[in-house]
Amino acid sequence: MGYISPDGLANLKKSLLSRYVLNPFWTWLVTLWPTWVAPNVITLSGLCMVLLNFAMLIYYDPEYLSEKGGADGPPHWVYFTWAAGLFIYQSFDAIDGKQARRTGMAGPLGEMFDHGCDALNTTLEVILTGRALNLSRSWWTVASQSAALANFYLTTWEEYHTGQLYLAVFSGPVEGILLIVGLYVVSGILGPTFWDTPALTFTGLEKIPFITKYVPNKGLNEFIMAFGAVVLAFNIITSYINVYKAKIASGDKAFQPLWHLLPFPLTVAIQVAWLSSPSFSRSFILNSPLFVPLLCSWGLQFAHQVGRMILAHVTKQPFPWWDWMWMWSLIGAVDANMPRLLNRREKYLRCTEMSFFLRYKLCLGLPSFSTLLRT
Repeated sequence: MGYISPDGLANLKKSLLSRYVLNPFWTWLVTLWPTWVAPNVITLSGLCMVLLNFAMLIYYDPEYLSEKGGADGPPHWVYFTWAAGLFIYQSFDAIDGKQARRTGMAGPLGEMFDHGCDALNTTLEVILTGRALNLSRSWWTVASQSAALANFYLTTWEEYHTGQLYLAVFSGPVEGILLIVGLYVVSGILGPTFWDTPALTFTGLEKIPFITKYVPNKGLNEFIMAFGAVVLAFNIITSYINVYKAKIASGDKAFQPLWHLLPFPLTVAIQVAWLSSPSFSRSFILNSPLFVPLLCSWGLQFAHQVGRMILAHVTKQPFPWWDWMWMWSLIGAVDANMPRLLNRREKYLRCTEMSFFLRYKLCLGLPSFSTLLRT
């Protein structure tokens, strides 16, 4: 992590699992690295483990298909390698700061590099987790991406306004990652289709009429998504409480930081608008191999966005409201939804069912570069 203030270190110790179990392991692990190894090398090595996991997904399932429709997924042993790779990433991410303090290399640059790698890993793990939970090409994966990036954005926003890195008793970088490691292990043992098992049936609660009356018997994977939504809501509240206390203590306006949350939902809206073409239920990108590249481009844009936030934090600059990288997604969203904007949606839907040449002939009045890409 490179550079964390003493108050930030105290906040890291709030994680019970980190304090009593993992930290002794991390303290031992860092001693295995020579002192001439730069902390950023350790950080990058951990990210390479995740990139290797992602490469295995692309090799075994390049179209990112779930097994609900009978598609063949990666061999079960692959999920064990994902679990190992993510655990290695977490361990290396935890000891890079210790290595920085051992070698006297701690500084803001290491913090920026660490945050950038964490931001990239967030999207990659969303993609891998979506496959492990047998969700793949679904709006649940989009919701998972939005929630995961929202938690990361909240942490960065909180650090920008408080100057401290807060981690709760149950934190994403510690308990959250270990939870995902556990999901990978279960998928390796039972297969991704296990997560389609109705939750109430699996727990035996379907026999209780009161529960079945109010709780739908959805799959375990959907209940995990619902749990993520609850965690996000909790993090929003706790993050703002920390920012509120910091602003009151410094005599600043307590509600003004809330405006700095707006860029994130704006970027999510742009991506969802692009994905919902030509309609929410018939998304071209969501139901094509282009879905994973779009998620990756979204993740790269997000990493650039939070990187600028960290840069503004360490250099005491104004909050970065705008990021020019959004323009690419904005152009794509406008282009894909041009038929809606021109009130020609029905004709557009009919045209997309035709061959390329006939479609081009009948749709000359609907110029859309993405239409050509979809053929």
